[in-house]
Amino acid sequence: MTVPPFEYLEDDERHLYQQVADHVQARIEAGELRPGARLPNERGMCDEYGISIGTTRRAVALLRERGLVRTIPIKGTFVSR
Repeated sequence: MTVPPFEYLEDDERHLYQQVADHVQARIEAGELRPGARLPNERGMCDEYGISIGTTRRAVALLRERGLVRTIPIKGTFVSR
């Protein structure tokens, strides 16, 4: 299954960072991002999703809270096993 590209929905009640986190979660669940896969760095996510650093950090923090990713200082953020 392929997840469609991210599209910001202004009329959605979720915040932008929640929409981004949900999109990344859908990619993980669809197998596009497999366990152990490294997520793009903050700048890469900013470019990929067209969002700010702050929004990126909040989205990644939410993914960590959900147990979907883990961040290793200096190395990056990886999909949990």
